[in-house]
Amino acid sequence: MKRITIEVGPFEVNCSIVHEGGRAFVVDPGFDAAAIMSALDGNALVPEAILLTHAHFDHIGAIPELQRRWPDLPVYVHPEDAKVITHPLNRMEPMYPAIQMPSNIRDCRGLDAARAIETPGHTPGGVCYYFEGDRLLMSGDTLFAGSVGRTDFPGGSMPTLMDSLRRLVAALPDETVVVPGHGPETTIGAEKLGNPFLQ
Repeated sequence: MKRITIEVGPFEVNCSIVHEGGRAFVVDPGFDAAAIMSALDGNALVPEAILLTHAHFDHIGAIPELQRRWPDLPVYVHPEDAKVITHPLNRMEPMYPAIQMPSNIRDCRGLDAARAIETPGHTPGGVCYYFEGDRLLMSGDTLFAGSVGRTDFPGGSMPTLMDSLRRLVAALPDETVVVPGHGPETTIGAEKLGNPFLQ
């Protein structure tokens, strides 16, 4: 798979477009729909789906504009996080207004293009998307380079997150490239060696 990753929004979310053979998936379109659409158009790509690692406002803000352009575009998310999308606290006005429930919501566990690994802790329905053939992991706010996601938001749990992390790093090869929700890329092997939360 080829990948285009751009930082979007004030929280500098890593929004990735993963594509191959005409299939394209937009991961965590948190902000700046114009930049996301420009990246798609510039590479002659039409998105097949939006993949959400979780549903916090900084990861979902561009969905309405993307669905206005592509009305049938499905949004894959874990059912436990689908309810987060329209939660009254899931906003930061005026940059991140509340959004309505997107159309064509689907359970990410039924996705065939990548394996949705359930990693609750940052949110109740957090997932990481693993593209096995490319050993590529989109970890959202579960795992960062040298750190892990916050658990002080509603529905967060540090013990749950730590359990998710243990299972995640045990299941994947060390050479797996990790693209987190924020910050620089890393690998599973590097995090096993240097991430204080995994020691």
